[in-house]
Amino acid sequence: MTFYSEAQRVAAANLDERLEEMDRFFMKEGKVHTTLRRLARRLEGENIPYAIIGGMALFLHGFARETLDVDLILTPEGLEKFRDKFIGSGYLPAFTGALKTFKDTASNVKVEIITTGEDPGGKPGPIVFPDPETASVGREGIQVVTLEKLIELKLISGLTASDRLRDLADVQDLIIYLGLPLEFAEQLDQSVQAEYRRLWELAQHAGEGPHEREP
Repeated sequence: MTFYSEAQRVAAANLDERLEEMDRFFMKEGKVHTTLRRLARRLEGENIPYAIIGGMALFLHGFARETLDVDLILTPEGLEKFRDKFIGSGYLPAFTGALKTFKDTASNVKVEIITTGEDPGGKPGPIVFPDPETASVGREGIQVVTLEKLIELKLISGLTASDRLRDLADVQDLIIYLGLPLEFAEQLDQSVQAEYRRLWELAQHAGEGPHEREP
């Protein structure tokens, strides 16, 4: 007979819960999707322009990668209105002193806000987070940053921040799963076109074994 400690039983229960939540996520259910839809309704009800970015933007554009939070762009004015209307009414700062990171009090999911004009790579550059009114598109009833802007933001982030290489991998995954053409580079800012083309070339051989590639 196998005996398990209390810590092992708790760990097993937590793992089961985590796997169940993961399944719900890919079925467009669960805490993160619920938080996203609730937030979108609240923002639209208050006439606050927004654009979803990050992992949920990937999902809305057709590439399903699990994420544990909701990221979005607001204008500085939209952020102020968010604080005025939402804090204490469904949302709270995620930690003491947080100005742009909040949590949905019903789901405990983190909501992170980036404002228009911020630099995605942490340093001044040619690409900034856009105005959500001019750089978003409707997907499943939710405003998400356009695919071109999403890819631009991820490319410049991955190129300028050494801890954001996941962003470059996301672009490569988008190329593969959406079948994006090499010519898509022409829709991007010139500063990231070469990196898009490099990732596109690498994507053409993704999944090939060492004996499967042509000489």
